[in-house]
Amino acid sequence: MTQAFLTSLAQKPSLASAPPEVLDSFDSRKRQDASGGCIGGTGVPTSKTSVSCGSAARECSASGLDRNVVHVDHSMLAIDLAAECERIERAIRDAVGTKLRRRGVVLGVSGGIDSSVTVLLAARALGKDRVTAILMPERESSPASLELGRAACDVAKVVPEVVDVTPMLEAFGCYRRRDLAISRVLPLFRPGDRFKITIAEDVAESDRVSHFHVVASLSSRAGATAVARLPVDAYLEVVAATNLKQRVRKTVEYTAADALNRAVLGTPNLLEHALGFFVRGGDGLADVKPIAHLYKSQVFALGRFLGLPESITGQIPTTDTYSLPQSQQEFYFGLPYATLDVILWCHTNQVSAERAATLAVMSPSAVERVYRDIDLKRRAAARLDGSACFVEGETCTVAKAQEHHV
Repeated sequence: MTQAFLTSLAQKPSLASAPPEVLDSFDSRKRQDASGGCIGGTGVPTSKTSVSCGSAARECSASGLDRNVVHVDHSMLAIDLAAECERIERAIRDAVGTKLRRRGVVLGVSGGIDSSVTVLLAARALGKDRVTAILMPERESSPASLELGRAACDVAKVVPEVVDVTPMLEAFGCYRRRDLAISRVLPLFRPGDRFKITIAEDVAESDRVSHFHVVASLSSRAGATAVARLPVDAYLEVVAATNLKQRVRKTVEYTAADALNRAVLGTPNLLEHALGFFVRGGDGLADVKPIAHLYKSQVFALGRFLGLPESITGQIPTTDTYSLPQSQQEFYFGLPYATLDVILWCHTNQVSAERAATLAVMSPSAVERVYRDIDLKRRAAARLDGSACFVEGETCTVAKAQEHHV
């Protein structure tokens, strides 16, 4: 598929000369299959439905974070959505019923596209009565997240449980430890002031080692915004305290799963799973990860295909971790997911930076910088997702020797 797609580029008009509708998105309604039939795009589930990246394009422009808004070619990510849903649903049934021997599944639903698609696929695969969906707000999460989570569960016809994890986080000292670390960098910062962490450098435009800023709205200065560079020790303390949010939520999920003899579903997509955007022992922990092979654009396409509301399928991916609004782009990925999907695909398929630049509408040097960033993140992801290191002692050696002589 890779070589065929790249070869086809020579036969396509350049983006500079392409009509506006091509620049807007990869519109599946304008693509024809070999038999002359239209591939999807009607909003009605058919046997073949391809990726439409309209929301990806909206995310680029609506975020305000991509200073040079472009619309990249996602045609290499087109999939048969109906067939993919069926394949994932079969895999869920096989994993839960045959391999794990569990009675159903438990998952946290945040209202984001990933968990929303996952709860729908689980309900379709197992039936709504075998799915336990848990909404886990805390005092700094957006109120909209709770409503979006309920909306996703409504579509799945699953009645969610709501567990406020604020008391657990307070008991662990999550907020207190984090506030102390920030106040060392911003002395005027007070407990309760809203803040977020952002990447200081654009990964595509700078070769400098990236660092982080804390951005805070200071109540002592009538809400004035303050920005300061985070030293490594303060950054680590803030992240360690904040990671408690993911770990506490996962504890709630596994407690419910143990009580009900159910498996825990994880909800990372391919960008998060491959590039390490998860917490070890937190949202990275699961018994089954049904969509970890799908690019973010593909997950959005599945959401539209499955009938999720526009409030979910049209939203900008956020962390919903810090008290100031924060996108995943400005905290970790450094690029809009619409662009990063394409570059990760090119990197995985060993596409040269020059050819990838044509697809992503970037300069080759920028693609090379993103390629290097992907390599760094993949190494970090391998450490986060890897098994524990075991030390082989005398018992292990004796056991192996006995097996050898049998």
